[in-house]
Amino acid sequence: MKFERAVVIGTGMMGPGIAVTLARGGVAVTIVSRTAEGAAGGLKSALDQVQYLLDHGLIDQELAAAIQPRLSATHELDRVAAEADLVVESAPENMEFKQELFAHLDQTTRPDAVLASNTSGLSITKIAERCQHPERVVTTHFWNPPYLMPLVEIVKGTRTSDEVAQALRELLSRCGKVPVIVKKDRPGQLGNRLQMALVREAVYIVQEGIADVEDVDLAAKAGFGLRLPVYGIFEHMDIVGLDLGSAVVEYAAQDLYSEPRAPELMRELVRDGHLGVKTGQGFYDWSTKDASAVKSLRDRWLREFLKSPFAAQLQK
Repeated sequence: MKFERAVVIGTGMMGPGIAVTLARGGVAVTIVSRTAEGAAGGLKSALDQVQYLLDHGLIDQELAAAIQPRLSATHELDRVAAEADLVVESAPENMEFKQELFAHLDQTTRPDAVLASNTSGLSITKIAERCQHPERVVTTHFWNPPYLMPLVEIVKGTRTSDEVAQALRELLSRCGKVPVIVKKDRPGQLGNRLQMALVREAVYIVQEGIADVEDVDLAAKAGFGLRLPVYGIFEHMDIVGLDLGSAVVEYAAQDLYSEPRAPELMRELVRDGHLGVKTGQGFYDWSTKDASAVKSLRDRWLREFLKSPFAAQLQK
């Protein structure tokens, strides 16, 4: 299965970065928006991201010069999708919209073209319900920001073929990503299942008065979170010993949050309109804390990690 021409639908937060990733792997990519102006904006964002990678030493001039001509943009979806080997959708998380779009793509693309969604939570099985060829429909969940974050989750629907999943894994590896295959289409996929388990316990810790918000974040940053890029969960369990690990899990599990809903503290904040940065107040008071500085520090950390020899270990 060859991927030489791709279409990325969406010019918002994720689409341009996905396009840059695929172009980095040698694929000619067309970014699609509903309007010519939107398409031009998406292409500009992608080219800006290429320049960002170059400016920060994450690619060299030769690679940047190769990526740029592989990127184009249009508002004519059917024209470019008809010749594509791969179509990646990165549109708003609306099931009805995605089902209609994929049913349309199923009719207008080549039968051997792979149709992928960047959904971070919707069921790819349900997205493919109206398709005549659901075996070629799959999730490729890029993590944000996609031009920096290594992980891509390849989520199989109940009828997604093994061939499609493996071909995408090989492609994304060539693109410099760290792809993982999620064999069952379940809520939260893989990364978000782990992340949400951590989120709900962190909120519960604050709700119960065990520790303050700031100290919970510090514990994650300065403790287990610091070693996670090179020291995985199961590696840690095997190294410390499953007898000890099992005993600790059984002891702690008695007091962990286990309700099938968000903790009450989080629900209360939402009810009160405290939604985080967008409203100025969440767990933190964002009138005194700079969200841009937090994201800038995040991206600086990602850049420095990606330039380090440790990043290469993720692809071995």
